[in-house]
Amino acid sequence: MKKETTGKMTALSTKELGPKTWPDFEKLATKQGQCWCTYYQRAKPVHTGKDPLKADRVNHSYKENLVMQGKSHAILVYDGKRPVGWCQYGPKEELPRIDAGRGYRKVEPLITEKMLWRITCFFVDREYRGKGIAETALKGALESIRNQGGGIVEAYPVVSKKMGAVPEWLWFGTPGMFRRAHFKPVAPLGTSLQLMRRTLSSSRS
Repeated sequence: MKKETTGKMTALSTKELGPKTWPDFEKLATKQGQCWCTYYQRAKPVHTGKDPLKADRVNHSYKENLVMQGKSHAILVYDGKRPVGWCQYGPKEELPRIDAGRGYRKVEPLITEKMLWRITCFFVDREYRGKGIAETALKGALESIRNQGGGIVEAYPVVSKKMGAVPEWLWFGTPGMFRRAHFKPVAPLGTSLQLMRRTLSSSRS
């Protein structure tokens, strides 16, 4: 029986992506179109030809290996026991593809001794959109970054209305969502995205 989501949801909770939550991520990734959120984790593209099944297998295996090695970070959001969304984040080294962006290369290099973190993709189950899932995931990611020592956090929200029909796997969130989380605009990234940053102190101090 299909679960109704139009009424009151169970209290939302979050968990880190890891070996124990990998099956939940798989469920969501399948709904997402089996992107597996690997694009920004590769410094360069991987060519798998025109076979979508081969691409799916390659990306699935690549992502699973990273997760099992603790090299892929994300926050999963749950409605009760049901996974309903995620936010991918990680240190700069874990998401190197950002550095290859033409717009990003035009931004003045960030010189700091602080850890640099990146927040890239969001995904929300179609039945749960418009219910604050992405903001819950973002809050969880920021809390996790604090717990790991804090630093400077970057985000790349969509600013162009032309991106309204953007595929779900390229969804970066909105400037408003990040402003509410105290991010500040830094520079445009072409005509479609905006670089925003926030500094987080460590929860260890």
